[in-house]
Amino acid sequence: MQDDISPVDFSCRSLAAQAMGRIDPVTRAVVMPLHVATTFIRDPDNGYSSGYSYARPDNATVREAEAVIAMLEGAQAGAMLFGSGMAAATAVFGALEPGDHVVAGTVMYWALKRWLRTEMPRRGITVDFVATDDLDALRAAIRPGQTKLVWIETPGNPLWTVTDIAAAAEIARSAGARLAVDSTAASPFHTRPLDLGADIVMHSATKILNGHSDVVAGVLAAAKADGFWERIAGIRAGSGGILGPFEAYLLMRSLRTFHLRAAAQSAGAMRLALALRGHPHVARILYPGLDDDPGYAVAARQMRDGFGFMLSIRVAGGEAAAIGTAARVRLWKRATSLGGVESLIEHRASVEGPDSPCPPDLLRLSTGIEDPVDLYRDLDAALRGAHGD
Repeated sequence: MQDDISPVDFSCRSLAAQAMGRIDPVTRAVVMPLHVATTFIRDPDNGYSSGYSYARPDNATVREAEAVIAMLEGAQAGAMLFGSGMAAATAVFGALEPGDHVVAGTVMYWALKRWLRTEMPRRGITVDFVATDDLDALRAAIRPGQTKLVWIETPGNPLWTVTDIAAAAEIARSAGARLAVDSTAASPFHTRPLDLGADIVMHSATKILNGHSDVVAGVLAAAKADGFWERIAGIRAGSGGILGPFEAYLLMRSLRTFHLRAAAQSAGAMRLALALRGHPHVARILYPGLDDDPGYAVAARQMRDGFGFMLSIRVAGGEAAAIGTAARVRLWKRATSLGGVESLIEHRASVEGPDSPCPPDLLRLSTGIEDPVDLYRDLDAALRGAHGD
């Protein structure tokens, strides 16, 4: 009997819930074992018929989780797991050559932006930062023949700007460049960038793919196995950037409930965004699911089943009122990160520093799986308390 289930037969939700339907061939367990070995026996002819030789470039448990993520993204070339989202992202840029040009978004994960500003000039690579949701600006930033990579993040952290992936892919392709998409905030539940023309999709798997605040991981998935993808694989193998087997095992556990969590968290974020409309102490809500958001039309076209679990609010009264609000929450947790089952609140400008594009009155909200009514009540009380109500 065939243990593996064909992706043609069932939905991604069903396949993820059963981790591709794989059964341990030895024990017949419905959960695959954790493989922690670092080295493997050679065959008498000195080969490795098992397919495994050493743990730094490859691991059986890692492969299991990669297969599920590749299926979720529709990645024909497969997926590669890394020890963090930064490790995954920097491997893409590491595959470029001196003299190459990159276009990246002004609104993107701050740590990666800072790394690009610091490291790319040392490697002879030029990076221009533009508002990628402005397609004319994106098109104008391209240098035909020199631009080799366009990197977009959509929705973009922490302003949740939305970039048209299909249009960006066409702009990149016309110039002979690749398009890579950081889709951490959308996740494959809402958006599959490869279906829209992207070449590579990246996730900080620390976030909603794992969703339990107990694993640091990153992942890349690709539309085709070309020379560039092979260079990224070489970087991972050579630098030892692969995810550890125990972390991959935990990630696999989380992927089984991914669709349930993503649906609940997106629905909760939408309820919060709607409830906060008209709040006397909220100057603006940043959430692409609201019909008055600048990115709504594009988001409605390229996202499905909701608009994600992340939103930000700009607090009336400025920075002091925003920090005061975060100080008064009880159910929300004041912590960095996003996508976990617990809801997090953060005054992002304090984290990013003086060069951040993040307004000082902004609070970033990661919606978990708690009751949205309780989340609203807690945030409302904190907002009113910060304003002396």
